[in-house]
Amino acid sequence: MSESGNIVVIGGGHAAAQLCAGLAEAGLGARVHLVCEEAELPYQRPPLSKAFLKTEQEALQPLRAEAWYATAGITLHRADAAVAIDRAQRSVRLRSGTALGYEQLVLATGARVRSLPALAHATLSNVAALRGAADAQRLRAQLHAAARVTVLGGGFIGLEIAATARALGKQVTVLEAAPRLLQRSVSPELAEHVLQTHRAAGIDIRMGVAVGEFEVQGDRVEALQVDGMREAVELLVLGIGAVPEHALATEAGLNCGNGIEVDAFMRTSDPHVLAIGDCANVPDSRGSRRLRLESVQNANDQARTAVATLLGRSEPYSALPWFWSEQGGLRLQMAGLMSADAERFRRAGATPASFSILHYVGDRLLCVESANAPLDHLAARKLLEAGKSPAPALACDAAVPLKAHV
Repeated sequence: MSESGNIVVIGGGHAAAQLCAGLAEAGLGARVHLVCEEAELPYQRPPLSKAFLKTEQEALQPLRAEAWYATAGITLHRADAAVAIDRAQRSVRLRSGTALGYEQLVLATGARVRSLPALAHATLSNVAALRGAADAQRLRAQLHAAARVTVLGGGFIGLEIAATARALGKQVTVLEAAPRLLQRSVSPELAEHVLQTHRAAGIDIRMGVAVGEFEVQGDRVEALQVDGMREAVELLVLGIGAVPEHALATEAGLNCGNGIEVDAFMRTSDPHVLAIGDCANVPDSRGSRRLRLESVQNANDQARTAVATLLGRSEPYSALPWFWSEQGGLRLQMAGLMSADAERFRRAGATPASFSILHYVGDRLLCVESANAPLDHLAARKLLEAGKSPAPALACDAAVPLKAHV
């Protein structure tokens, strides 16, 4: 990589911000152009479904101040989305018409909210989804004005918003098509605990439901069909998952499937283009499959790998995946990746609401899920990173701290 070449970074989330930090630390800040679709500086995303919604006084939390980017020499292109990539000319065209040449391009375009065909092309005043700051600001105003909230989807975002709405005193209904909550994300045992916790808080959760026709009048959804019955709607929140944002990459001819396909060094099918974060589909360093992970931790770790690649170092991505979700008073933390072949063991905590579930395939510990057990989670990460697998009977002895086995 020549010393004069630009590094263009497309994205305004955690992955892009971490990449900028790593390049600035390496003395390459003056060569970096950060292209953000949003007008805001990169900011903390997790609070958007929780603290940010609760009070109108809550502000966005920039990951770094504007002065930091200026000091680092990074050129910001805010509210000026990238609209096309010319790989032959190594150029990115922005909505304003600006063309940015690059020697290396990094795509950190994240994911977009999955929509419903029936609502995809309508502008509806009482339908909300949560991806970025503008969505959160709109949802906050809608949430404070509504008395009843209907959430479609029982995944992490849907449940976080439902818990926040309930804490604000709203009547909340969650409609989930799958037979249980968080079906692709957590074990049945943890999902059942989440279900009972939210029901105890007064949230009406219905699973295995079929959502049919939407009754639209003017710019509002007045009702929807749930298992053939009419259900009135005041505020409808879509929490039915996210899909990788790879339109730019696809149009540029890069290999894409469930995300932008990269190798272990975050390189796409074009050696001059990298991809990181929620949009990237990476090889699993612990198996033969490919993965697309949506978490702040994953975004930051992949950004560090990309920095190493841009600096000419061969440091493959091999970080342990871990995740977390706060839903009212419930804090879920997961370390490692589940396997359908795993046998699960419960480790009790100090209270019935505090426990961990340990996943073993044979005698190998693969994953640990924790509910309101942060010390277990920290110990689990250390165990998994070190490749240690204490026998289930020992690991589940609540009288012995899990960290004792590290």
